[in-house]
Amino acid sequence: MPARISVAPHGADTVVRFARGWLGTPYHHQASVRGVGADCLGLIRGVWRELYGFEAEEPPPYSRDWAEARAQETMLEAAGRNMCTLSIADARAGDVVVFRLRADTVAKHAAIVAGEGHMIHAMEGVPVSEVALSPWWRRRIAGAFAFPGTVR
Repeated sequence: MPARISVAPHGADTVVRFARGWLGTPYHHQASVRGVGADCLGLIRGVWRELYGFEAEEPPPYSRDWAEARAQETMLEAAGRNMCTLSIADARAGDVVVFRLRADTVAKHAAIVAGEGHMIHAMEGVPVSEVALSPWWRRRIAGAFAFPGTVR
């Protein structure tokens, strides 16, 4: 667990319940307001705020092509600073998975594992949705993380 925060334990079911509360939230780049707008990072940030009552860290403004422009593993690094790093094989319901959408690019998409082969995420053009964590998505997982204090 990151040393900079102290949290009360919570179950993975709480994380999933909070994430499901965002279902139907319209996609909006850089937003993180349940029911109003969120992108994939905004969903993770929003669930974090619901769990802990504060932001883990304030992300800098980012463009849609930020990953290509910077060629830096910004999302994986931030997750590692604020969450508990897991092996990809150990990702379970309530955990965050970060994806590399193409093999030759940095990781730039995130979702919350909802269990039973599903994930909750936000993608441009569709509202926050619960979808299958299909083989296509599984092959693209670049990192897995647990929210601090999650009882597994």
